[in-house]
Amino acid sequence: MAILNAEYVEISGLEVTNDGLPSGPRFGVLISQQDTGVARNIAVRDMYIHDVRGTNQRKDNGGIVFRALGGKRATRFHNLTIERNIIWRVDRSGIAGISDQVTLDNWFPSEGVVIRDNYLEDIGGDGIVPRGADGALVEHNVVRYAASRAPGYNVAIWQWSTDNTLIQLNEAAFTRGRWDGQGFDSDFNSRGTTIAYNFSHDNEGGFVLICSPGRTGPENIGNQRSVVRANVSRHDGARIIQLSGGISHARIEGNVIHVGSHQDVTMVAATQWQGWPSDVSFTNNLFAIAGKGRYGHEIGRDGPNYVVASGFPHSPAIQFQGNRFLGRHLDPPEDPRGVWQAEYRAAAADWSIPTFDPAHPDGLGEFLVSHRSWMMAMLARELGQPVRLLAPRRSTWMEARPKP
Repeated sequence: MAILNAEYVEISGLEVTNDGLPSGPRFGVLISQQDTGVARNIAVRDMYIHDVRGTNQRKDNGGIVFRALGGKRATRFHNLTIERNIIWRVDRSGIAGISDQVTLDNWFPSEGVVIRDNYLEDIGGDGIVPRGADGALVEHNVVRYAASRAPGYNVAIWQWSTDNTLIQLNEAAFTRGRWDGQGFDSDFNSRGTTIAYNFSHDNEGGFVLICSPGRTGPENIGNQRSVVRANVSRHDGARIIQLSGGISHARIEGNVIHVGSHQDVTMVAATQWQGWPSDVSFTNNLFAIAGKGRYGHEIGRDGPNYVVASGFPHSPAIQFQGNRFLGRHLDPPEDPRGVWQAEYRAAAADWSIPTFDPAHPDGLGEFLVSHRSWMMAMLARELGQPVRLLAPRRSTWMEARPKP
């Protein structure tokens, strides 16, 4: 199904499959604008999209793809809403944005992009990825079992070449693989991403990645001013927090991270990507480790695994202030105001998050209500304070990207 060079369109209430042989670039829903200027007021709601046999060699196909191409005329979306959809067993991407207007000399971001209340399960590669947007909202989505088939680098929920993306109240779980494999990511050529009030659990690669190539220029301004605040991570694997390449002014604050008794993970890993991260602060986080946690920097690779040595010699501006360290921390960082407690055992708590069977789509509405309620209660319990969701914002004219 496709919306091509149109605006003021809503599609809803349909079941869509696309599973012919052989596999190739396929879509459940394609929203495509090319050389049309500003495409306004498009909504995709209450769709049941499943069994889309796309190719896992390309990220620009899968469940729902919104594409703005402007080779002749600058093109973007204004008020694009994707909500209450089920996306199940699709390749490669679940919900993905595509844009060719993301460089400094060709910056024309979509505005008013809202991706909310969607359920995604068994996704070949990435789950949700807005691209080329300013002020996108990714709120209360559930992404389970992303990266189920696609090779290479995949994350459940992330953004690419955006300003002011707000990612909040989402669950990202059971992402497979360790090339990335995290629940969340703030990525390449982006400013002001906020990842807040989310639940990340059982992701093989870890909780969150912040990354961008260290070499900057017209096509990449790096990753600036990312905020990871008031999230809960439980039993994520490999690298709980990974900082890679050209990131600056990142703030990681007030998160609660639980490591299980069976786990031996890197809590914070600084890795190289055409350079090293700089100016990253860790403040008022709770690192609760029933197993083992390590801290350090990359000294080599073994396939998808990083070989990590202690400390951050290439990134002296990675600083820790006022964090709580419970349990066994190997090679811990310096934290002048930190609180340390060597003996730790996880307390009993309600981790029975609501489940949903996408084979029975009629239950989505009830599931979304119960899931949101459980999330709000769990986050309040773990964070020790009520959840106050944030409002998305766009750049003011004074904050516009500078021209090269």
